Amino acid sequence: MPTTPTYPMTRGQCPFDPPPELARLQAEEPVSRVELWDGSTPWLITRYEDARAVLADPRVSADTDRSGYPHVSPATAARRKRAKAFISQDDPEHAAARRLLTRDFMVRKMRALRPRIQQIVDELIDDLIAGPNPADLVEAFALPVPSLVICELLGVPYADRAFFHRASRAIIARDTTPEQAVAATQELLDYLGDLAVAKEKEPGEDLLSRLAVEQLRTGAMTREEIGAMGQLLLVAGHETTANMIALGTVALLEHPDQLAAVRDTEDEALIANAVEELLRYLNITHSGRRRVATEDLEIGGQVIRRGEGLIIAGDIANRDDSAFPDPDRLDVTRKARHHVAFGYGVHQCLGQPLARIELQVVYSTLYRRLPGLKLAVPLEELPFKHDMIVYGVHELPVTW
Repeated sequence: MPTTPTYPMTRGQCPFDPPPELARLQAEEPVSRVELWDGSTPWLITRYEDARAVLADPRVSADTDRSGYPHVSPATAARRKRAKAFISQDDPEHAAARRLLTRDFMVRKMRALRPRIQQIVDELIDDLIAGPNPADLVEAFALPVPSLVICELLGVPYADRAFFHRASRAIIARDTTPEQAVAATQELLDYLGDLAVAKEKEPGEDLLSRLAVEQLRTGAMTREEIGAMGQLLLVAGHETTANMIALGTVALLEHPDQLAAVRDTEDEALIANAVEELLRYLNITHSGRRRVATEDLEIGGQVIRRGEGLIIAGDIANRDDSAFPDPDRLDVTRKARHHVAFGYGVHQCLGQPLARIELQVVYSTLYRRLPGLKLAVPLEELPFKHDMIVYGVHELPVTW
């Protein structure tokens, strides 16, 4: 009798590709059981069309408190009981919370931020050039870019970055204990809640100030509710983009023809294509999107019963050749915007317009200004983030 495979699975030799077992399942058993850390056996969804169908299905819940919800780890289960953000809620609560933030992440507003993002990128590259060579691109560039941007958007002092970077790492590490995850979550909740209280008295021109005045002052939201919302935006707003900057750079350095196409173009459309293709190809959210069925439903010919968990494996769904011909090839000219790296349906990533602008500015600037950029160590010596919920590299030694 075949054994149920354990999830998440181990990657193969190529650090950019999903685990080979996922490709096998996609071809042979696209909707199949996997076993998690707690012995539960949710359904794994691996095909592109099935992934989109599940993520858009109102009979599927994102509520982490529901019985059968497939938690990533004991730590994430404990943390989400302590601070439940709107991405872990269903409508109408989810929609109401999301509406509070929609104006802050509209495409038009994000485009207006582009000159400031460009300034941040240029200044950090100036500092990189003036500093030691080789350098760690994560510490010197990839992490500061989105951290500075999200701090300015939220109104969080960038001087406190060492604190929230440490707390963020504890929250997204796969091997964090429940106690460590809850402690880090509480620290961030207290920090952002106190910040909101201070901004209610002396508001600035930032998102937390607006929430403090419109929601905290009126009693519509509590200090802790604003802290939980701020925590989601702060952690997601810098961790994901930082990893895409670093891992995207490694991928391009390992594909010199694609790097040259990005470096040597002045075509904004090609840069935009490159961003979408790298998001598809790398898919740094490699722990899957977690859901639980609220009614019986059928996916890919398989009946899913009410109360059964589902994991939508976006990394392999973005390598489905029915949606992306020759999917294991990195091609920055590919039209790949229909990928599911940002999710799909009502819970798709709120901050995707910001992430796209940040990555477009980075990819159009970094390699042009440092045309001789290369790895300072062999690829196999890079410390990839197999131990984190968000994939990337812990360090990226480069020279130029």
